[in-house]
Amino acid sequence: MAIVTLLGLAAGLALDAFAVAFAAGSVLPRLTARHCFRLSFHFGLFQGLMPVLGWLAGSAAAALVQSFEHWIACGLLVPIGGRMLLKPAEKETGAECGDPTRGLTLVALAVATSVDALAVGFSLGLLESTILLPAAVIGIVAAAFTLVGMQLGRRAGRLLGVWARRAGGIVLIAIGMQILVRHLAA
Repeated sequence: MAIVTLLGLAAGLALDAFAVAFAAGSVLPRLTARHCFRLSFHFGLFQGLMPVLGWLAGSAAAALVQSFEHWIACGLLVPIGGRMLLKPAEKETGAECGDPTRGLTLVALAVATSVDALAVGFSLGLLESTILLPAAVIGIVAAAFTLVGMQLGRRAGRLLGVWARRAGGIVLIAIGMQILVRHLAA
């Protein structure tokens, strides 16, 4: 696979991670290096591992997973976005709004943003392509996009306050619904 094609593929896969990172950066009351590392590391790791898993699983399972992978992504993103959108403002009381870079929320976001990479791995397996270089590039690009998304989201969060969290929730719901609609329409 040509490097330009690989970088384009990696960037396309990283756009969901960027959008989710933007939303996460906007909701955190204080963005630290630890937050950035956790989200970037996990998004990069999952984006890099999913193609390998898809490639290993082979073409027989590809049709099965591709038939419901959009439901998985939508089912993970929409509830998290809904929680961000509907959760009452707690900033005034000093309570933290929740940390999307920790616990099950982090894992759910990492899985939801990397499900498409699993399908890419299946495709590369069908094409009998190598997987290690593409997986590494996909993971590194996703981590970089995540870091940039968090930094931009932090700036938006400062400007918009509690509305940034609500906008972040809307973005997550929109991404989940867009994935679902895109696959149902195909």
